[in-house]
Amino acid sequence: MALKGCFQLSSIYNTRATVLQSFPHHSSASVEKIHLLTFSGLKFNKTSLSFTGRSQKSRLVCKASDAVAQVEQVTEANWDKLVVGSDKPVLVDFWAPWCGPCRVLDPVIAELAKEYAGKIVCYKLNTDECPNIPTKFGIRSIPTVLFFKNGEKKESIIGAVPKATIAATLEKYIDA
Repeated sequence: MALKGCFQLSSIYNTRATVLQSFPHHSSASVEKIHLLTFSGLKFNKTSLSFTGRSQKSRLVCKASDAVAQVEQVTEANWDKLVVGSDKPVLVDFWAPWCGPCRVLDPVIAELAKEYAGKIVCYKLNTDECPNIPTKFGIRSIPTVLFFKNGEKKESIIGAVPKATIAATLEKYIDA
């Protein structure tokens, strides 16, 4: 999975953290290419994303998990490609910005997207901007979460339900 986050290298001197270098992560590089050694002075090789040198305490802070927390939007234009054409099970959260229960469910979907990254794909569909797809699936209230496998609708959950309820449904469609 290509990470779209940002990495920050921090060095701690006498309990004070100083950000030495921030850079955008290149999608062609993978986490395996990142090497962090203790260092004195920063030597940064942008092509391999490696760090060398020596210091007291250093740490690499990966902000890539924040990228997964941002559940992508699906629209009528890319529905077939992202949902129907997916080789993984898909969870689609039907929501609207004015919907209070939708805002309650939003962090739950983001957590599930993180926890099941690589096993499922999670999307959000704004029902105000894309009314044809909810109509096609008979969605009359939001939030509604639909589960798809092999492009076929398998199950739905209506309302702001607990995370465990959605996770239990997801488990049915994940290949063991």
